[in-house]
Amino acid sequence: MAYNLKKECCKPERFVGGHRLCAGCGAGVAVRGVLRAVNDEDKTVCGVATSCLEVSSVLYPFTAWNEGFIHSAFENVAASVAGVEASYKAQKRKGKIKDNYKFVAFGGDGGTYDIGLQSLSGALERGHDMVYVCYDNEAYMNTGLQRSSSTPKFAEVTTAPVGTEVPGKMQHKKDLTEIVVGHGVPYVAQTTFIGNFSDLHEKAHKAHYTPGANFLNILAPCPRGWRYPPEDLMAICKLAVETCVWPLYEVVEGEWKLTYEPKNKLPIEDYLKVQGRFRHMFAKGAEWMVEELQKHVDMKWEKLLKKCK
Repeated sequence: MAYNLKKECCKPERFVGGHRLCAGCGAGVAVRGVLRAVNDEDKTVCGVATSCLEVSSVLYPFTAWNEGFIHSAFENVAASVAGVEASYKAQKRKGKIKDNYKFVAFGGDGGTYDIGLQSLSGALERGHDMVYVCYDNEAYMNTGLQRSSSTPKFAEVTTAPVGTEVPGKMQHKKDLTEIVVGHGVPYVAQTTFIGNFSDLHEKAHKAHYTPGANFLNILAPCPRGWRYPPEDLMAICKLAVETCVWPLYEVVEGEWKLTYEPKNKLPIEDYLKVQGRFRHMFAKGAEWMVEELQKHVDMKWEKLLKKCK
């Protein structure tokens, strides 16, 4: 489906300015992009797990949300939104609600990859008509930059500091998108902020208007945790895609489709060297870490290409 993105960007905002998210944070960009893809005639109910997004967008008595908003505990935003969706369907059948609503759950990687995974899995298995959006900043940024299962191998975080014995986190990042695909849900996609945002917009629109439980995994960099200048947000996302660290693809009813393939796949060091959390990987004698990550990315990329063939 073709979109007039200029017209779409002029729609009234459902997530407005004035929040306290850091400059250069990807979370607010992700939310605006996802909600912009909802048709004008539809209303939304948004659930947000405890996170940077929640504490920065709702400071009583102020809110950045122009739509229905639910703050859930860290671990159960999927269950909370699923419950509201079930109640809505019951009220709709009885004729007590006339308006059409879309239901969206937002969680960071800590509340999605880790402590909210059970809640998410249950909502997906039950098939609630909702969209779960993970804004993935690859650590527990709100509570002190601790490692999550989304944190890349060798990244430096407060609970995996770089020292003489341990060079940062020692495990590879969990592939949550593939785990969600294993649930057999109608629509799953990975995206981030590149170009004119068309990839994010089109995938969000598909997720909203494909019946059933759908999932978006959005790479949403964090300037404090990743240690990059705030103005480099878009450049970081582009490098993640061009190095194939964060491939853009979708899975529609079990069919894998690559939505962007770099013309010239860049080496992973182009992505790593612009982030302070990987600075130690470029010290003398640390070349093996870059080589290991490159092999891992190449292996994952080749597997993805085969699935999308």
